[in-house]
Amino acid sequence: MKLRLIYPKWEKLQEQTTFNLPPHGPVVMAAALPKDIEVEFFDENVQEVKFDENVDLVAISVMLTAQIKRGWQIADKYRQMGVKVIFGGIATMLHAEETLNHADSVFLGEAEGRMHDVIDDFKQGKLKKVYNYLLKHPDISCIGTARREILNREYYFHKGVQMVDLVHASRGCRFVCYPCCANFLGGKLFRPRPIDKVVEEMESIDNNRLFIVDNSLAQDTQWEKDLFKAMIPLKKKWCSHTIEDKPEVLDLAAQAGAWYVYQAIFDTSDYIKERVKRYHDHGIMVEGTIFLGMDNQTEDDILRLIDFLLEIELDLAEFTVLTPFRHTKSYDDLLRQGRIIDKNWDNYNAGKVVFNPKHIKPERLQELYHYAWDTFYEKETQEQKMFKLMLNVIEKEIKDGTYKSRRDDLAESSFGNKIKR
Repeated sequence: MKLRLIYPKWEKLQEQTTFNLPPHGPVVMAAALPKDIEVEFFDENVQEVKFDENVDLVAISVMLTAQIKRGWQIADKYRQMGVKVIFGGIATMLHAEETLNHADSVFLGEAEGRMHDVIDDFKQGKLKKVYNYLLKHPDISCIGTARREILNREYYFHKGVQMVDLVHASRGCRFVCYPCCANFLGGKLFRPRPIDKVVEEMESIDNNRLFIVDNSLAQDTQWEKDLFKAMIPLKKKWCSHTIEDKPEVLDLAAQAGAWYVYQAIFDTSDYIKERVKRYHDHGIMVEGTIFLGMDNQTEDDILRLIDFLLEIELDLAEFTVLTPFRHTKSYDDLLRQGRIIDKNWDNYNAGKVVFNPKHIKPERLQELYHYAWDTFYEKETQEQKMFKLMLNVIEKEIKDGTYKSRRDDLAESSFGNKIKR
């Protein structure tokens, strides 16, 4: 049986350096398929999707809300040809009812231990309209190594520099963050994978640079410390979302190869300033994820926040406007208050204002969003800062003997030469 797995394209943030990472959801889903299934993978962000009838089943994996309408377009075209289409992924779960209008089947929840039944149903002509496992999480110990062999590695370089591979060490999140839908997707219970399984998967990845994509690693201090201890011998270099800033945790993270972390920044507090400093003191770089348009922000607050980011010497910053994704508290609040002004899901890429802010007109918030990018990167472009990040990881790799002089040799890349000049 031949299954065509498709990851739809979406509009990236205009201000952001454009590069592509190997997607995580499709390779995790592919690993849950029966071993005898032939998988043909298309990442539409880096290649054209093939439209023909030389396939038994099409599976569309949709992570982002901004991908969902393109996913529907792809599905409609295949279904017109008589090819069955099943949807899965985060955005499918957020937009399940709408997606049902464009799919023969939708899969909701985590795939491990379930795909054999789905494929059997398909082979027998009994594919169900909905497979709903949202509240039935699989045994976390059964999650194995993702099926990365379906990827074409050549697509995931940027100007000769190898990008990170994605991997996860846990699922679920005990935090309830205003703009986040993680609780709806993975539940409120922190579910760590067995550390030996995580290490085994990391070791199997033929890339020294990883992105640990967990919602947060800062959910259980002892597990966090045990994970970092187990990672030390791998000598991998990795980035992640938030980790705890306790000295013993940061020390182990640095030993385990922590390269940089994403730190959400909402305000100009001393807490944020000191947190960033603690990361830096341990040799860990910081990319700030900056939300603009929160209800507690006036225009003056946003302007002060931009100045503050320059003062604390962030290594990178990604500015976004608050985006009310489905199944978040922000969506529920703004919908109830009648403040959502745009439901074109293509515009939900976190760079466009789709609601009425509390203290600022939508047009002004959009202007401030562009001003934030322009101001932070006025003296040094985002691409320059990003490649300094890459130089940092190469220095770390050279120091511990893991650097491989391949296409990812930044010193010989066009941008590396630009930095040296």
